[in-house]
Amino acid sequence: MAKTSSMHIRIEPEVKKEVERILSNLGMTSAEAINIYLRQIILNSGIPFEIKQPQFSNEMLEAIKEAEEIEKHPEKHKSFETVEEFMEDLHNEIQN
Repeated sequence: MAKTSSMHIRIEPEVKKEVERILSNLGMTSAEAINIYLRQIILNSGIPFEIKQPQFSNEMLEAIKEAEEIEKHPEKHKSFETVEEFMEDLHNEIQN
């Protein structure tokens, strides 16, 4: 067996949890996935995928703006605890 070396990384707990959940479903550990990734860097002489800023459609950008506005001023927007509450409000709006 080849000698091994340790690598210590810092990641957000939520990211770690989600990655471990996904990798578990794939039948591998984080260490195995990281080893695959590092070997791909060697094989590709660089990052093995394109890194770029995501491009959003105008519709998505408008939705993001709307969500930010709702977050800033929740008092100006209706909210519901359940689907039933929402459906009742929707029914009342249609009736009026």
